Amino acid sequence: MTRPVIVQDEGQIGFHWSTPTGVPVRLDALVKTDDEPRRLLPTHLEALDDALIIAAGRFGEILGGGRGPADDAERTGLRELHRAMDRLSWEYHAAVESMGAVISTRAGQILGTAFLMSVMARRPLSLLGPAPFEGELDEPGIGVVAGYGDLVWVDGDRPWRGARWVVRTEDGRRLPATLSMLLFDSSGVQKDAARDEHRAAIGEVLAALPTDDLDAMTAASALDWMLYDWLMAHRDGPDSAAVDVKDRPDDAVMIVRAAAASTELRARFDPELLRIPARCPA
Repeated sequence: MTRPVIVQDEGQIGFHWSTPTGVPVRLDALVKTDDEPRRLLPTHLEALDDALIIAAGRFGEILGGGRGPADDAERTGLRELHRAMDRLSWEYHAAVESMGAVISTRAGQILGTAFLMSVMARRPLSLLGPAPFEGELDEPGIGVVAGYGDLVWVDGDRPWRGARWVVRTEDGRRLPATLSMLLFDSSGVQKDAARDEHRAAIGEVLAALPTDDLDAMTAASALDWMLYDWLMAHRDGPDSAAVDVKDRPDDAVMIVRAAAASTELRARFDPELLRIPARCPA
């Protein structure tokens, strides 16, 4: 029996699926017609994991902030990279949703790393929107700061505008903070409670997205920041982009859902985001 195959043309960043007759097709469409759709999910994850390794080898210095893109070819490559990571992650989530399949921790780890790589590819292209409260918080000084961490919402009536961690100091200042800072560089923090609050906040943003009162760019920027902040605090090492959610299936589900929602929001103003670079029956 002829099966669909994964195609990665020479020089192509990422990959795409193809039907037995050679027609490019997204995974979410493929699982609706394949005789054994569940076998396609782990194959997709494995190919995405391989694509991450290849991309890290090709763009690692830029993604790590060592330098910016040297020319238009590298800028084009970064654009193709983030679009491939976003599309392939979205395809996986859409396929899982249509099948009612379980999201594994491995899926959370791979899609989490793919999301971080997308953010790192978009950053030198100035394609990242502002974080919640960007430009509105006080500048931290040098030395130890006394205060407490607080997850603050931009607009409690419109959760899709996002939230971020802020350190409220004894003298009334509000300083920018991150989940990593609270978990690893602060004392007196209830770490499990901070993780739970951050996870729940991302859930609130996702629940608020199906609304007409929504600015897609603002919502995407807020969700990107909140998921990025979470993932940076859950890497397997300070110099790694590999995400670690072993034995935490709820975290994996949140990551996969949030990464897909970010792509859907950005696809509203980047219509190429969900198209593979070939003829594709959507």
